[in-house]
Order: sequence, then structure tokens, then C-alpha cells
Amino acid sequence: MAIEQDIVIAAATTDDQKLTLANVDPSFSEFTSTVDAFTIDKSQPRWFHYFLCGFKGVVEHCKIDKPSGLNVMLEGTVPKSSGLSSSSALVCCSGMTTARANNCSLSKKELAEVCTWCERYIGTEGGGMDQSISFLAEAGTAKLIEFNPLKATDVSLPAGVVFVISNSCVEANKAAFAHYNVRVVECRLAAQLIAKSKGLEWRKLRKLGDLQAALGVSLEEMGVVVDQLLHKDPYSRDEVCKELGVTAEELQETSLSQNTKDLTTFQLHDRAAHVYSEADRVFKFKAVCDEKPDDALAQLGQLMNASHASCRDLYNCSCAELDQLTQICIDAGALGSRLTGAGFGGCAVSLVPANKLQDFLKTVQSGFYDNSPTRSKRVAESLFATQPGDGATFFTL
Repeated sequence: MAIEQDIVIAAATTDDQKLTLANVDPSFSEFTSTVDAFTIDKSQPRWFHYFLCGFKGVVEHCKIDKPSGLNVMLEGTVPKSSGLSSSSALVCCSGMTTARANNCSLSKKELAEVCTWCERYIGTEGGGMDQSISFLAEAGTAKLIEFNPLKATDVSLPAGVVFVISNSCVEANKAAFAHYNVRVVECRLAAQLIAKSKGLEWRKLRKLGDLQAALGVSLEEMGVVVDQLLHKDPYSRDEVCKELGVTAEELQETSLSQNTKDLTTFQLHDRAAHVYSEADRVFKFKAVCDEKPDDALAQLGQLMNASHASCRDLYNCSCAELDQLTQICIDAGALGSRLTGAGFGGCAVSLVPANKLQDFLKTVQSGFYDNSPTRSKRVAESLFATQPGDGATFFTL
């Protein structure tokens, strides 16, 4: 679901083919360039580079020869580097602005797909979930997002509960370090090793979901396949090359990304086991919401707790602060709590009975924020309840 916090851009077209990007927050510097002379810095990404990703992606997708210049002012209430998709939201906001400014008619599904790919200009190999919900969300309902083709299905959440966001205050800029892309590459290699052992054209398979589709088996059955064909110990680069029958140079071309080309070991079993079990939990979550059994809330909480345990133990994308925070949330009365977003820091999301919300907020504040001067200064923006919000839209003034 999309949270109620947002990123807002006010934009006006210009005839001089200049981009002027400013931020209401004075700590973010202004950026000026012509529409065709900028570069996107992957090594030290700044806020305006994400805008440039969306701008560049739409210009190229729509084949716009002479893009309009833009004067842009941005304001955002999504905490940055917090696992709440602030970077993807900015890319999406930029993409929609650029399309509108240049009279390029794109559906929200098309915009989601374009913005997923153009975030790779900054080095992030995302899967498209953040961009899809940014455009396809609707107030009052969660969404089940599926791909190939992109599809969003309403999920009616049970009454009597709210979602609470709590920020660990550990910032994790997924474009600025390799951890996120390492997980992407490990999942890719896991898919390719299994595909090779099953006699499939492994070079064409880059996603675990595509592997499952090619094998035509269930998510639970894929878990068995992972256990049978991948060992739990890390794979060395030489071992991966031997399994695939390629040289180190070929491996880099077929499977690695720029910021993972120097990796020497890959944790394949646990990454694949997490992905398939997490996907299974997603469908079980939707089934509980649809069927509404008497113990629906307890089941949803258990699924969220299992999700965090898998993120922590198999995908290794949690951190000590997030583990502490989710436990505090559970002790404070949450039915379930898990990290959200890419992990390695950022926020937890907790399922909380509505009639216990105020007590929950007070307990989490005292247990996690009040004992840290740094965190206590940020509690107002870091701890809040939210409901499913609307996706991206625009207003003409």
C-alpha cells in the first residue's frame, strides 16, 4: 500500500531548455542544467539525481527530441533513506511531471514500468514494486502487485487495525552502497544455477519468478527445489563459474552488475529461500484478508513476524536497530512487525489494534526514541500511524 506521506512537485515549463531544480528544505542544494547536458552520479547520488532519472527515462521512452525546460520546486514528507521509497517516489514524481510537461500520454502502468527502469540510471536494480504502488495505489485499500504483465489487485484490510510506521533512524541509501544490488545478483545467480541444473536456457533467466514460471511449480515446491539444488554455504566465484560453465569474464557479462563485479562469494541458497517463502507469505496474507477467518488478525501478525525473521536470517537485510525496534513494537502490543523497504536500516511497519494505538505509540516512543538524543529529536517524523493512501496524481493551476 502507499502511505499518506508524499512528495510534491510544483513545476512550470520554460522555453529556454533549462532545468532548475530546487527544494523547500534548504539543506538540499539547488541544481541547474540544460535538458541535455547533465550527468547522473552513481557514486555519490544527491536528491536531484533521482529527478534526473525520471526526466531522462521519460524523454528517452517517449523519444522527445526537444524536451521543455522546467522550473521545479520540491517538498517531501517521506523520510529519506528510511525504507519508505522516498527515492522511488521522487523518480515517479519526476517521470509524471516530465511526461505532462511534454504532452506525452502515458498510462500509470506505463509510467510505473518506465520509472522502474530509469532508476537504474543511478545504479539501483529495483524490481518495480515501489514504482508500481506509487502510481497504482488507491485510498482505503492495499494492493497485491504482480508482474509480467503488471497487475494490481485490491486487498481489503481487516477493520479495527492500523499500520504504524517507526523509523530506526539508520539511513540506508540503496543507490550509494552495493548491498541492495548484491542481493539482486545473488538471486539472479541462484536462478541461473537452478536453471542450468534443470536443463533450461539459463542465460535468459535473470529472476527467480521467471524460473518458477519456467518450471511450472508452486512457491512451496520451489522451496524444495532450492533445498535440493543449492547448498547453504556461500559459493565462491570459481564455483559459480564451474557450475555455469563460464569464465570469470563471461560471468561478469551475463550476471553481475557494475558495483558487484568484484564480489568473490555469493550466498545463493538463503537468498532464494527467502524470496520464495516471502512470496508465499504475500499470497497467504491476501488469502487471510479475503477469507476473514475469526483469527485473521493473529494470522496476519504471524505472517509479518515470519517475514521479518526471514529478512533478518535468510536475506540478511535487517540491522541491530531494526531488530530491536520490531521487538519493542511487538512487546508494545503490535500483532506483527517487520522491516519495510530495501532494509539495512530505515523503517519497521507494525499491525496495531486501533483501540490500543495511543498506548502503543507512547510505549514505542519511550522504549526506542526517548533513550537516544538523536532519535528523540526525530520522533515526530519517525513514529506515526497511517492508512492506505492514493497513488500519484497531478493538479493544473
